[in-house]
Amino acid sequence: MHRCIFLDRDNTIIHNDDHLGDPDGVILFEDVPASLQALHDAGWLLVVVTNQSCVARGIFTEQNVHDVHGEIRRRLRDALGHDVLEHWYYSPWHPEGVVDAFRGEHHTRKPQPGMLLQAADEHGIDLSGSWMLGDQVRDIRAGQAAGCRTILLTMGGVQAMEDPQPEAIVDSFGAATAVILDADA
Repeated sequence: MHRCIFLDRDNTIIHNDDHLGDPDGVILFEDVPASLQALHDAGWLLVVVTNQSCVARGIFTEQNVHDVHGEIRRRLRDALGHDVLEHWYYSPWHPEGVVDAFRGEHHTRKPQPGMLLQAADEHGIDLSGSWMLGDQVRDIRAGQAAGCRTILLTMGGVQAMEDPQPEAIVDSFGAATAVILDADA
């Protein structure tokens, strides 16, 4: 069984002040490449799990999501020389979507744990030994529902949440990495 770090995408590994469907808008947080490398070197499987409701809302297409993911991968390869984000999952669903195929609630839309459970099933992930990192309460709830430890990153503006609390609340990806590596020591 693999230990995994599940990563939200927007305001966790990349800046996103608005809906990002254009790969030219990709900006990695400065500490992300080195932090991802440190986690990779420590033996963690790194998996992105991201809600992309703009697909359901008709703001951009699934191809735009794939293009943005491709650009993130390219920038990380340029910085590190190889891929560190091994698997990517996204949920295009939204209850008020205008695209019929993706309108409604869905088990993959965070705070539901569907993406994490799917990844665990497909890649032999030990959820109880894994972490979920994200900038929104829904990320923490998804991780907790899947049985993972959780870290809330405050880059998305959320400073605290009601119970149940994450294991840590930090202000940078590097600080989240330190929490994980310290807990793993």
